[in-house]
Amino acid sequence: MVSNEMTLQLKEKVENLINAKFPNALISTSLEYDFPVFELDKSQFLEVMTFLKNDSQANFGFLTTLCGLHFPENGDKEFGMMYQLHNLNSNERIRIKVFMPKEDMKINSLTQLWPTANWMERQEYDFFGFKFIGHPNLVRILNMDEMNYFPMRKEYPLEDGSRDDKNDKMFGR
Repeated sequence: MVSNEMTLQLKEKVENLINAKFPNALISTSLEYDFPVFELDKSQFLEVMTFLKNDSQANFGFLTTLCGLHFPENGDKEFGMMYQLHNLNSNERIRIKVFMPKEDMKINSLTQLWPTANWMERQEYDFFGFKFIGHPNLVRILNMDEMNYFPMRKEYPLEDGSRDDKNDKMFGR
């Protein structure tokens, strides 16, 4: 278990590293569930991620997770990508977020930095419709090729609204 003081120190360290190299790249920082979280400007995303992997002080050499986000109520930040990076030597983990409007769901692929991003990016394309610029094979991975929609977007009701035989209040809906 990482202490709150260590988490705060990591947040400050990474924030300082990013700001020193990319003064306008960092939009916000926060702590969420003992994770330092950094929201980046999309235009500098690839450069910052390359830096975080290759810089000897950061050394986040392992991409553990990437996933799509959809917040329909957030206007120009309706869609987002979240990445979790891990420094295996120091056992430090951070979270990176990048947001974008529905009209511009393009973001640079990380497959050249982390080959493991390949299938994860294909999944987020398949479920949300993100376009990963530079991806070597951006095609559906789980759904049928004929699908003309993206099922993980919050654009569809969870249940048939005409049914009155279900009561979902106990399930948080």
